[in-house]
Amino acid sequence: MDATDHYAALHGGLRWSVPEHFNIAAACATRWAREKPQAVAIRYEHEDGRCAEFSYRDLQANADRLSNALARLGVQRGDRVAIVMPQRFETAVANMAVYQLGAVAMPLSMLFGPDALAYRLQHSEAVAAIVDESAIANLRTARPQCPELRSVIAVGEAAGLGDIDWDAALAAEQAAFTAVRTKADDAAVLIYTSGTTGPPKGALIPHRALIGNLSGFVCSQNWFPQDDAVFWSPADWAWTGGLMDALLPTLYFGREIVAYQGRFGPERALELMARHGVTHTFLFPTALKAMLKAVPQPRERYALKLRAIMSAGEAVGDTVFAWCRDALGVVVNEMFGQTEINYIVGNCGRFVDAKGRVHPGWPARPGSMGRAYPGHRIAVIDDDGRECPRGTPGDVAVHRLDVHGHPDPVFFLGYWKNEDATRAKFTGDPADSWCRTGDTAVMDGDGYLWYQGRSDDVFKAAGYRIGPSEVENCLVKHPAVANAAVVPKPDKERGAVVKAYVVLAPGFAPGDALVEDLQRHVRGKLAPYEYPKEIEFIAALPMTTTGKVQRKLLRLREEERARATAAC
Repeated sequence: MDATDHYAALHGGLRWSVPEHFNIAAACATRWAREKPQAVAIRYEHEDGRCAEFSYRDLQANADRLSNALARLGVQRGDRVAIVMPQRFETAVANMAVYQLGAVAMPLSMLFGPDALAYRLQHSEAVAAIVDESAIANLRTARPQCPELRSVIAVGEAAGLGDIDWDAALAAEQAAFTAVRTKADDAAVLIYTSGTTGPPKGALIPHRALIGNLSGFVCSQNWFPQDDAVFWSPADWAWTGGLMDALLPTLYFGREIVAYQGRFGPERALELMARHGVTHTFLFPTALKAMLKAVPQPRERYALKLRAIMSAGEAVGDTVFAWCRDALGVVVNEMFGQTEINYIVGNCGRFVDAKGRVHPGWPARPGSMGRAYPGHRIAVIDDDGRECPRGTPGDVAVHRLDVHGHPDPVFFLGYWKNEDATRAKFTGDPADSWCRTGDTAVMDGDGYLWYQGRSDDVFKAAGYRIGPSEVENCLVKHPAVANAAVVPKPDKERGAVVKAYVVLAPGFAPGDALVEDLQRHVRGKLAPYEYPKEIEFIAALPMTTTGKVQRKLLRLREEERARATAAC
């Protein structure tokens, strides 16, 4: 047996402790404002050079003022409040303020165009939105379609473009607020996730889910926290990867997180981590590939202090795995999860602390997703919900009960206003059921999972989850498009790029100008990462006898072309 493999003891030894009452803000801000008020919570840097640091006292005081301001605007317990901002201090404040008010934070990407914003704001019936200069124009365009949206708080350079300015709203309130006493099962976050068919679904996340994330976070970050830990990730705080895998767990442990407001660049990322003494990070494989190419020998140029790298979203691959190990001096820990059930599978490195204490882990196997994190019962199941024999492909699933028979706190509450989709996510009796991820994998004899692909047509491009339906629906709104199908096209750098097969409407002819027009059309209404990088015009889409588009055939066509190109 491998002497470095302590998986069985770690997995069997963890037992969840979830109190009846729990609030994310109380755990991530309030307690630290009392226990170590001067400690740095957020170290902010703008790409234009502006810098600031904010303590846990600053975080709590501003959250209290904002909670009072939101209450004055009529926001009540359970109401949805949209937060449309990048990594900045105000984003963290907004989340804490909404949680302690007992309302539901709805993070939305600043990259969303008017259509993407309008759907989510309308479907969630959000009553308020907090937005800065990065998204105020698109939100103002979307607002007429959102009758429930009563109040817009404008932040930073968006001042004067909303109903009330952030600075004025907070200045008028007391830096003291009596937090709502929420139960661990109460809703805290609503995050919209792309699916195979239909518009995006809103996954309702309870306060307790943060607790369910912690074992995976601690393990994937090689035994976070550590006394001098500094965290940074380029992951947008509007997504699960940035919110639940970076911002909230870092604050939960009372450590410092760097908020960088600006575009990602490989050299800038390395310089940023060196300058701020970043010890722990979450970097997408796409980011790691860009860093590898730009700076093959990073430690010759940068005084890095990295002790842990978690990566997720797509496979890291042998080349990047070796570069992290040899050039960065850190074995990357791959992680797997999804918005509904996050941080469930991955790896954990051994760590020796400053006092010489050994924190054991288990060895990473290049190409594997890893093993179930402590606290989660994971299996590969067949269509009938039975566990597959080791080595047989099946759907990766998480059981509602852990290995000790106790409820696993990681689970989402359900899809917002979509009970059918919620029921379809589970297999078995409600109290004793498996939650399917929709990802196919093989589990080997040691419990390591090896990814095979999606069970549906959702795919990842440069780390972003792409639901083909939303892009297709947008394309069809263009007068030149009669029908469309979106699939992944294999790409060495980004894993995949978005490709659209388009059937033209009568009277329109294919051409470069039309391709550019269709790309602009999608980019302007959805998000930049969703627009099709390549468009191929086709006479007819492959269809089933019941009239459904067979995206699988088009996906296989792209894979075949990629293999042929590689063989040349």
